[in-house]
Amino acid sequence: MLFLMIKGYGQNEDAKISPYTLPEVLKTLDGKTVNKISDWEKKRRPELLTLFENNIYGQMPKSYDHISYKVVNEAANAMDGKAHLKEVDIMVERADKSVTIHLILFTPNASKKSSPVFLLINNRGKENTDPTRKVKSEFWPAEMVIEGGYAIAAFHVSDAAPDNKETYQNGVLQLYPEQLTVDNGMKAIGAWAWAASRVMDYFKTDAAIDFGKVSIVGHSRGGKAALWAGAQDQRFAMVFSNCSGNTGAALARRQYKPAETIKAINTTFPHWFNNNYKQFNDNVNALPVDQHMLISLIAPRPVYTTSATEDLWADPVGSYLSISEAQKVYTLYGKKSGLSPDPPPANTPIIRSISGYHNREGIHNMTAYDWGNFIRFADFHYFHH
Repeated sequence: MLFLMIKGYGQNEDAKISPYTLPEVLKTLDGKTVNKISDWEKKRRPELLTLFENNIYGQMPKSYDHISYKVVNEAANAMDGKAHLKEVDIMVERADKSVTIHLILFTPNASKKSSPVFLLINNRGKENTDPTRKVKSEFWPAEMVIEGGYAIAAFHVSDAAPDNKETYQNGVLQLYPEQLTVDNGMKAIGAWAWAASRVMDYFKTDAAIDFGKVSIVGHSRGGKAALWAGAQDQRFAMVFSNCSGNTGAALARRQYKPAETIKAINTTFPHWFNNNYKQFNDNVNALPVDQHMLISLIAPRPVYTTSATEDLWADPVGSYLSISEAQKVYTLYGKKSGLSPDPPPANTPIIRSISGYHNREGIHNMTAYDWGNFIRFADFHYFHH
């Protein structure tokens, strides 16, 4: 049983949280305790993936007929000569239908070898990832990332699934119409994760990218998709989930009062998750999984989640408890955590750890402060660890 009341973290509301029991990440459906990596990888991990597919995110279709890549714009001396810009159309075909994911990619010219890359699932306006750099946004601070020695890339969610309950099927789901007819079928968030994996397919072909060092990044709903992409596709070396809240990094069973609930998210955004998820709207404790298990599916790869002090809708404490609980699986791999027993104070990032975290002062957003810590975390794991 897990129950926490923490000073300075909305403790008045925390005092109202009913005690709850989390499903055990290291206990199989037939009640066996997992204490070996082989049992985790062969039995429990696939079991959990299936539970998340069937009950929340939907199936992840793997088959398609053809994939092709076309560079539609290129500038070798972008950002005043500091970066090489490529805009790439990734076209995937299946059963006479096609979908095109438009990728924007900057690689650092200062690097003479292939570069690690941060890939953003962009759920905000396309101007945030302006390839011309006339518009510069903290949400995707490309210059700062290039200066840090990393490549930076992005695609927009609308290419994969418009973020709209009426039109979400006008994208990836045109390739997989059968998903729309089953209760455990993929919907928008699954489609965004699917698209991130197609970008991975492209990265494998681009010599400028260090394919073993690709980080997936998402904010809010994009952060939910980033966790799901990282759980599904183990080619992502690292996962960054920013202010992702309910059905992202936050525990559902906490039912923290100012925070979003499963019922609220399913009612407002019925196109994000599969139909089966709706049956837990008023019965969260019947859900066979919780979000610490999703984070655990990223193990043994590094994972970093964030919160913001004024973003109570995303439950900062529930997000910290979730990443802490996932540590059990990292421990199985012998990966030591630098997480503290209680959530750290605001603006006190935990970097030197397999699981990183910070709670930034401010509102629900992704900022240069967040990205600065993402770079430090990647530096620690890629270059100092």
